[in-house]
Amino acid sequence: MKLSAVIITFNEEATIERCINSLQPVADEIVVVDSYSTDRTRELAAAKGAKVFERAFAGFTDQKNFAATQALYDGVLSLDADEYLSPELTASIQQVKQQWPADGYTFNRLNHYGGKPIKTCGWYPDAKIRLWDKRKGQWEGGLVHEVVVMQPGAKEKHLAGDLMHVYFRNAGQLLKKVQQYSDIYAQEHAHRKRISPVMIFLKTFWAFLKSYIIRGGFTDGYEGLVISVSNANGVFYKYAKLLEINRSEK
Repeated sequence: MKLSAVIITFNEEATIERCINSLQPVADEIVVVDSYSTDRTRELAAAKGAKVFERAFAGFTDQKNFAATQALYDGVLSLDADEYLSPELTASIQQVKQQWPADGYTFNRLNHYGGKPIKTCGWYPDAKIRLWDKRKGQWEGGLVHEVVVMQPGAKEKHLAGDLMHVYFRNAGQLLKKVQQYSDIYAQEHAHRKRISPVMIFLKTFWAFLKSYIIRGGFTDGYEGLVISVSNANGVFYKYAKLLEINRSEK
């Protein structure tokens, strides 16, 4: 089975080369769909031999499905620009190419904060389908939290090795993402989901408790605390913004 690696990008000059370098041992072509970056993302990707397309961003699900349609081969390996393959995962994918025993493949994603790999706070194993036969599955979801959904009867297999994800370098980046995702969530669920101040408090408190205590964030020291507070922040703001939108319509 030949593989097309696909990446969607926007201002990823700091990470795109590492991503493409990790894909070269397994990919027979590399496709980059860029949302009109203002930095050197497209130039760097092209210099690494990637086929580069430009397309306005209309949500992660839509953009990733479009990227898959540009793939020459049926085998598709999808990464974000801030992700790269570990050596063990690279070896697993190379072996799969020789046999292709399933239709879709999951593998764990190891997220990093401040350069530190995090296996607590619900951030690991974070297993997802990222390698699949595009004739048997596609991306589904809203504007965020998109997933590859396979057709009924499709066979799935889990591969050894981690997909490395250089998630956030500092608290500022983490909080920025929280605000972006909470805005999108509130817009997607406006007038379709009811929420109250009491529910906001309970959900926020539970999010911190689950992340910091139940899922072991306290064992990761400062990083675990920051991530757990951020997780709770995300819950608080997405529901607070939703409540305000719902009230404004009334």
